[in-house]
Amino acid sequence: MKEFMMIFRMTPNFDMQLTAEQMQESVKQWQDWIGGIASQGKFVSTNQLGFEGKTLKPAHVITDGPYAEVKEIIGGYVIVKTDTLDEAMTLAEGCPILFIGGNVEVRDLIKMN
Repeated sequence: MKEFMMIFRMTPNFDMQLTAEQMQESVKQWQDWIGGIASQGKFVSTNQLGFEGKTLKPAHVITDGPYAEVKEIIGGYVIVKTDTLDEAMTLAEGCPILFIGGNVEVRDLIKMN
């Protein structure tokens, strides 16, 4: 099996205020989706990315924020193992970010020796 990374992107909406119940429902949707992948034996790992960071550019130019010059942020990722890219895309179809206007980029991972 090969490993594929699902990268979650969306345009941030810092004005959106979720209630505690809405936050719990969102967390449950993510847990259910990832749990479904894990129950198939295809889950490898996941992490959510925070909002703090800096970007290093050539000539030692440092900018604040990992996305200071873009409109879309990468919010996190999941690594899965499947036989094909198409199978990984099928797993991505239930991703909760799709229901709030985000998207999922699926890329194959190349092991470094």
